[in-house]
Amino acid sequence: MGKMFALMPVDADLSSISLKVDPLIGEMLRETYAVVQPAYHMNKQHWIMVAMDGSIPDDEVREWIEGSYDLVVRGMKKADREKLDAMK
Repeated sequence: MGKMFALMPVDADLSSISLKVDPLIGEMLRETYAVVQPAYHMNKQHWIMVAMDGSIPDDEVREWIEGSYDLVVRGMKKADREKLDAMK
C-alpha cells in the first residue's frame, strides 16, 4: 500500500533493521539496548535501527517488526486498511 514498516540492507548480510516505533517505546528501547539506535536518515523519534548482532533474541525482534507493521497499518486510511485486509 505504498508504506514502509521495516528497512533492511540489500546485501546478503543482515547487519541491521530499521523499524517504525511509538516515540516513547523507541526511547525506552534505545535506553535499554546498546544495539538500538536512532535510524539513519529517518525521523529519529519514530524510527529505530537495530544492529542484528545476536544480542537481542530473534523472537523479541520479531515482536518489534510486527509492532512496526501494526503501527503503520493503524496510520493508514480506512479504505487502504480494508484493501489490505482483502489481500490476506
